[in-house]
Amino acid sequence: MSENYVLTAKGLVKRFGRVVALDHADFELKPGEILAVIGDNGAGKSTLIKAISGAIAPDDGEIHLDGQRVQFSSPMAARQAGIETVYQNLALSPALSIADNMFMGREIRVAGPLGSVFKMLDKRKMESFARQKLSELGLMTIQNIRQPIETLSGGQRQGVAVARAAAFGSRVVILDEPTAALGVKESRKVLDLILGLRERGLPVVLISHNMPHVFEVADRIHIHRLGRRAALIKPQDYSMSDAVAIMTGAMAPPEEMAA
Repeated sequence: MSENYVLTAKGLVKRFGRVVALDHADFELKPGEILAVIGDNGAGKSTLIKAISGAIAPDDGEIHLDGQRVQFSSPMAARQAGIETVYQNLALSPALSIADNMFMGREIRVAGPLGSVFKMLDKRKMESFARQKLSELGLMTIQNIRQPIETLSGGQRQGVAVARAAAFGSRVVILDEPTAALGVKESRKVLDLILGLRERGLPVVLISHNMPHVFEVADRIHIHRLGRRAALIKPQDYSMSDAVAIMTGAMAPPEEMAA
């Protein structure tokens, strides 16, 4: 497996009854890049991402992380390996605070018996860490780290989810339609967050239907069609119309564009 890739998948197959969602699909992510994954509805791109992030188990094929073959039994196993995924529903708890959401499932306990025996949480440490991570991503509009998630705007909630992924994603961050339900200003903030992750050296997988956003931030574009990769292109070399045509099957990818 090439050392030039952080995360790769080769020949992934996933069937749901008679439906073939992944048909020997391939995938490669380079260090420090933003790789966009686009495809029509039902193309299998969500299944591909779920297979990579441990949400489903492929029926066949291999996944390699930093050159080592991996088999994730759950999203938690992928998280422990350094792959953080922000799904469309964000997986945030509205009634809990920003800090509590940041540390959901990996809370910090106080030192000594109070933490080990009585399970007391180190709220101060978690809040300080959460505030630091939000500041690093430019989310200064959030003043109170203890405020419930339900009091935030859509863009701020997305920012918290991305900040959580960035804070704990040591190898890869996967974002599934991060701007789908956002307005222009909030979408701009999320795109800036994505660019900020790349500046910090974290490779990002961006799944999106928004072609202008894809062509603005992506280094490469993985076009998924009929359960497999149809082409891998660079946005500076091809137009949005080309990408959509390949994605829908209106245009066959030239040999040099094919995966």
